Amino acid sequence: MPDIDPTDHEIAELGPKIKDVDDADELRAMLALEEDGEDRVPVKTLIEDRIEKVESEDDGEIDPETVDLSELTVADVANMVREVDDADVLRDLLEREKAGEDRKTAKSQIESRIESVEGTEEAEGEESEAVEYVPPEEKYPDLDHPTNDKQWVEGTVGAEYRDMWVYCETQAGELVDVSKEMLGKARTLMDTYNEEYDESERVVAVLIGADAGDHVEDVIAYGADLVVYHEDPRLERFRHQPYTEIFCDMARAGGELAAEGREDIDWKEYHEPRYTVFPATNNGRDLSALVQGELDSGLASDCSGLYIENAMISNPAKVGTAGDKKEFERVLHMKRPDFSGFEYSTILCIDKPHRDFHPQGASVIPGSFEMPDPDYERDGEVVDYEMALDDDWFKVEVEEYDRLSGGVDLTGHDVIVAVGRGIGDDPTRGIEQALDLVDAFEDADLGLSRGVITSSYSFDGHVEQYVTEERQIGESGQEVEPDVYIAAGISGAIQHKVGCDESDTIIAVNTDPDADIRDFSDYLIEGDLFEVLPQLTEAVEAGELGAMMEASDD
Repeated sequence: MPDIDPTDHEIAELGPKIKDVDDADELRAMLALEEDGEDRVPVKTLIEDRIEKVESEDDGEIDPETVDLSELTVADVANMVREVDDADVLRDLLEREKAGEDRKTAKSQIESRIESVEGTEEAEGEESEAVEYVPPEEKYPDLDHPTNDKQWVEGTVGAEYRDMWVYCETQAGELVDVSKEMLGKARTLMDTYNEEYDESERVVAVLIGADAGDHVEDVIAYGADLVVYHEDPRLERFRHQPYTEIFCDMARAGGELAAEGREDIDWKEYHEPRYTVFPATNNGRDLSALVQGELDSGLASDCSGLYIENAMISNPAKVGTAGDKKEFERVLHMKRPDFSGFEYSTILCIDKPHRDFHPQGASVIPGSFEMPDPDYERDGEVVDYEMALDDDWFKVEVEEYDRLSGGVDLTGHDVIVAVGRGIGDDPTRGIEQALDLVDAFEDADLGLSRGVITSSYSFDGHVEQYVTEERQIGESGQEVEPDVYIAAGISGAIQHKVGCDESDTIIAVNTDPDADIRDFSDYLIEGDLFEVLPQLTEAVEAGELGAMMEASDD
């Protein structure tokens, strides 16, 4: 007989009690009591979810030699093989995948890991063949080569690169949250990097603006070792050319390869940053592309994950010899969603024998990383960067503009209720019902899919204020990870998946049982959102859905 008899309790009381039960057999006994007694579906779901969680915790790490690959997603396979260093085990995994699910992307992940572990073997009896290098301007004489005109491009090979630079964006006099998130992630990455490679490289925060100096203390508290800032009243609003020129000038300041006549700077004795990270906001996307392009390096845009690892590469264009392999050290692996489907691609920026590609750059989707706790006791170096700004960069003067007050930050809420094109039959009523559900929770807010933002729906004035781009969730909007994410009338495109995939529990409401969102939802309610949302609101107000939420909270 279990200690808790579910039939003696209301559903609202069971959530907190069940969370403390860690014995799967006891939970099964509770489930049997409920089935023989009240037989309430929400209670059974509550107990079954807890059983699944307890058993998954008992299973521990996945054993690649015995795991059933059919039970793993492609993402699970990718994460598992990253930890496998035995080529024979990997080949066995590959054969089992071919004989079972035979998923193209899963096989590619395993094959890539095999190559990383042992490289591509040369054909027996063949000698390595060097790849002839021909400069681009000679190889393609009929094409223009604008790279040659970029003032910051020096075509370096074997130069010294250090540190991770983080562009910290401010808006309306405030440091935006994604800047803090990136600093926390950079701090973690560089701490691990320094330990693994026995280095002492830094997190460098870059601040540009009319009030840049006001944020120095904050960026140090969130993880920066060094702050380089430039402050000028003309930089109150983001401007493409001056912001790009300032960042690039900072990046190339000092070092052996500084521009002729420029004195070395004591805070930087290397050529360029090793890594650069920007926010994937409207301004951050512009600046990241401009800076990386001006420095003639690569950019992985809209990333949701970063890690630093060595990479075994056999591409002749990168290695310089056909059939050979080379291990590149300290490579920033930049994880971003794949537009072709519900998978992720990892982007690498690898040098060539005659060409260095630095800094390795990424822009990061807001909400991708946890918000760190600030430590205002941290010490950091501060550089007030001096630079003359060309008056020609400010030929256009903005005399008047409107600034939205407040803004909407969807991160940090317990619940997000998001609606999509399913509201099309009656857009105003769809928003009203979603807001009713939001109000039923203690800590919730409204999110929108891109389809609603870009639609030509007509909304009545009392709800029109809620249909704004800043409520958009997804790759080009905010990324959230609430305890519960309710997606009503959203098909589940990959761009939207990126914005909500880390939620603890995803509940989808859709008339199409085969909608893409089914693939990454915990629950799918097949039905019209105009009928389902009011029922969910009633369930929350009655305390029924709240109990399910607590059981699903990891």
